[in-house]
Amino acid sequence: MTAELDGSTALVTGATAGIGRAVALRLAASGAAVIVHGRDEQRGAATVEEIAAAGGKAWFVAADLSRSEDVLRLAAEAGEVDILINNAGIYRFASTPDTTAEMFDTHMAVNSRAPMLLVGALAPGMAARGRGAVVNVSTAAAVTPVRGAGAYGASKAALELLTRVWADEFGAQGVRVNAVAPGPVATPGTADMGDDTLQAIGRTTALGRVADPEEIAEAVLFLVSSRASYITGAVLEARGGQLALG
Repeated sequence: MTAELDGSTALVTGATAGIGRAVALRLAASGAAVIVHGRDEQRGAATVEEIAAAGGKAWFVAADLSRSEDVLRLAAEAGEVDILINNAGIYRFASTPDTTAEMFDTHMAVNSRAPMLLVGALAPGMAARGRGAVVNVSTAAAVTPVRGAGAYGASKAALELLTRVWADEFGAQGVRVNAVAPGPVATPGTADMGDDTLQAIGRTTALGRVADPEEIAEAVLFLVSSRASYITGAVLEARGGQLALG
């Protein structure tokens, strides 16, 4: 445990697995009290117990981010937070002809609308207190076309634009808003594509490998910490670098 974030409260969405869980554990280890969001109460309890076992403080709040009323309830139950990590997201791959209206709407609801509602509900309180940090978890697919990921990439591109809008909107009141854009990461979600496929994607990066969730959590920790006090409206790429052509 360290005291870097001592006295602060953080809400991490999608914190019961993958990147979100790694972020929740890292923020708690740095002294923040963490509100662990997810849909699975059993996994939420396991994350809270792991944080408590390490000497941290956390509690679980369930919410379905595809439902706007549930998002607003989550914000109300969270109360005053100093750090908001919009990590929860969905990704379903399909070509444009195979992308249904429901698939597109769900991507936008969870990946774009939910963060907007949470920022709208929680950032004004941060601004009133004169401090706060928001980090949105985006993806390399927001700027690099990926076959079958049109809806997913579009929803995250919207989130990156909103990141810059919110940085302007709340910056003068001491609230910083940034994003982290990971490349391929080994998580339970990406496991569905198969290890061979994931490792092949990892080899397309300059580092030649897939990231661990903890590596992305370190980038998030940096952006919410005082070490990033003059950084806002930025998208920090944590995608392993790009290979040169030729």
